[in-house]
This record gives sequence, structure tokens and C-alpha cells, in this order.
Amino acid sequence: MTHPLIEAMREQASRFIALRRDLHRHPELGLAETRTSDVIAGLLTDFGYHVTRGIAQTGLVATLKRGNGHKRLGLRADLDALPIHEASGVPWQSMHDGVMHACGHDGHTAMLMAAAHYLANEGNFSGTVHLIFQPAEEHPGGARIMIDDGLFERFPCDVVFAMHNMPGIPQGHLVFREGPAMASSDDVTIILTGRGGHGAMPHRASDPIVAAASIVMALQTVISRNVDPQQTAVITIGALNAGKANNVIPDSAQLELSVRALDRNVRDLLETRICALVDAQAESFGVHAEVRYKRDYPVLVNSVDETAFARNVGIELLGAQHITPQGPALTGSEDFAVMLEHRPGSYLLIGNGAGDSSCMVHNPGYDFNDDNVVVGGAYWALLAERYLTD
Repeated sequence: MTHPLIEAMREQASRFIALRRDLHRHPELGLAETRTSDVIAGLLTDFGYHVTRGIAQTGLVATLKRGNGHKRLGLRADLDALPIHEASGVPWQSMHDGVMHACGHDGHTAMLMAAAHYLANEGNFSGTVHLIFQPAEEHPGGARIMIDDGLFERFPCDVVFAMHNMPGIPQGHLVFREGPAMASSDDVTIILTGRGGHGAMPHRASDPIVAAASIVMALQTVISRNVDPQQTAVITIGALNAGKANNVIPDSAQLELSVRALDRNVRDLLETRICALVDAQAESFGVHAEVRYKRDYPVLVNSVDETAFARNVGIELLGAQHITPQGPALTGSEDFAVMLEHRPGSYLLIGNGAGDSSCMVHNPGYDFNDDNVVVGGAYWALLAERYLTD
């Protein structure tokens, strides 16, 4: 039997699917989501929310209080697009060259907007709901900027929740995970400085390319020999830039690394070992190494009680057959992790569709599955009603 909230969302779905497609046509990068913020702020005001804008520049919070309940719930959606040229071919394809909603943030916003409309008009709850529309999830990390702008002091939340679509999982299927759910993400730049020279006389140079090649291979041993085999960690060398001619040894070489872990202690270990290994390798080749280690998003850790609550809401809405109670951890990263460092809560996944036709996020051919506006909107509405009870 279909849950009544699913039916209620279906009745209004066309309006929010149209909103989703409008946002898709007009994607905006992080901290530049001006039009996006204007559109949703105007609608939320019409719905009856108190809207506060300018948090992290283009972010906003919409607040609705009802009854005498003291609980305060935060639900977060992200706003920003990616610097990718769209090749999906859909009629609502991006109008801006080189920018597209390749991660489904347009859909996340539409799901929360559908829930916002229901809660304002038909919601049965007592307490305060804060709808957090966050900019710059992809870059440079809008969650931290919102928190630095006083997000939780100005809009107190007892718990926070967020949801992300995931291709490869059947449409509308919900996946939960307590504990570490997504990896930390750190950016590392290694600059090797040697002494350039003629390619025919390498003995009169200090070759940074040879040092770089050795470092690339040596870094693989950090995972295989320093990290506990039962832990998950990733070191990816995404770029190695050096030289321009085959007979010239350059003065310098530069490597760019992406480093990820699902445990905070492992994250610390990776930094220690990478820095030590790079210094030792560089010295052995007679070149100088500079390591610029930038810690970006932390490990996303879902609290146990809030995940159990979110899971039970999913079962009530869809039935146990349409949820995964404890899915696998992902080595992708998400800056909602920063909010979870400040408040208990949970981050869940909603399937965007399985099979060959389901394009992965961050791909030029990706598009959000509009059927999820119904399921996601209903889920947020039910979660709010169940949490905000007298």
C-alpha cells in the first residue's frame, strides 16, 4: 500500500519538477548561486517561511515554527553546480557553457522545496524546522562558511539531516549507514626543485622527474604497508607536470594528490607518512621537496541514534524492501561532514536509477531523476512530522 504522503507529493510533483528543470537550465557555481537563491527565497516566502539570506554569501535558511514543541530540526540541500560542459541532450539542458548541474543539487533543492510546500500547507508537527539551502558544496565548502557565519547560533538545530542522489541504485531506494559513511578529502601539492640541464649530460643535473617518478611509486606503499588492511584509504596522483622538451632536464616537477580516508586516525597517518616519504625520496635524489598539504572535508560520520531514526522513517514511508539499512561506506567526500561535526544527524542516499542508462554524477551526460522529487519530498516531510512531535 502506498503511503499517503507519496500520493500527496504526486499531486504537486509537476510544479517542483518544473522548478528542478528551471534550476538545471540556469546552473551557478559555488558562492555565485544568485539567481538560484532568488528563486527559492521568493517561493519560500510565498509559502509562509521566514527567510534569512546572505549566509555564506548566497546561502539561506527558511524557518517555520508551529505549535509549542521545543525541538529544532535542520534539513539541508545544496545549491551549486559544477564547471562541466553538459552533454546530456535533455530539453532542459544548461544554458551556460561550461557549467552544469552534474551532481543533482538542482534535484536536492527541488525535493526539499516540495517538502517545504507540504509542511507549510498540510504539515502536522509541533516545533521548529530550519531548511538550510547551502551554497558551494563542491567548492570551496559552503558548510564551513555557513557555520563560520553563525549558522547554528542563529538557527539552533538539535539534529541535522541531508540526502544525496546516487546513480547505480534503483530509483527511490534509500540507503542508510551509521558511523563513517564518506571519506575525508585532502589536497596535496608536491613541488620538487632540482637543477636543470642538458638531456645528454644528466650527471651534471639533479633530475626532478626521476625523483617524481620514484615518489609516485613509493606513495603506493603508504596504503599497502602503513595503513591497516582492514581500513580504507586512497592516495591518487592525479597530475605530474614537468618539462617541455625531450632533451632538457627541467628545474622542477609538480605532483597533485587526492588523499582520502574513512577514519580520522588514518587520515593523520596518511599526512605523516606522505610528508616523511616525499622528503626522504627527494633527498635521496638530490632535489628539494616542498609539500603543501591542505586538509579539506573531514570524514562524514553519521550518529547512531539519528541514523536509526532516519532509517525507521524510510521503512515507514517505503517499506523495508525499498531501503538498505546499513550500506557500504563511500570514498567520495561531502562537506555536510562539517555540519555533522557540530550537530548529531545523518546523511542518506536516494537511488537515481540502476542499469546502463544511469549516468554517474560529475559526468557531462548526467541528469537527476525527476521521480525522486516525489520520494525525496515525501521522505523529508515525514521525517519532519515524526521528529517534531509534542
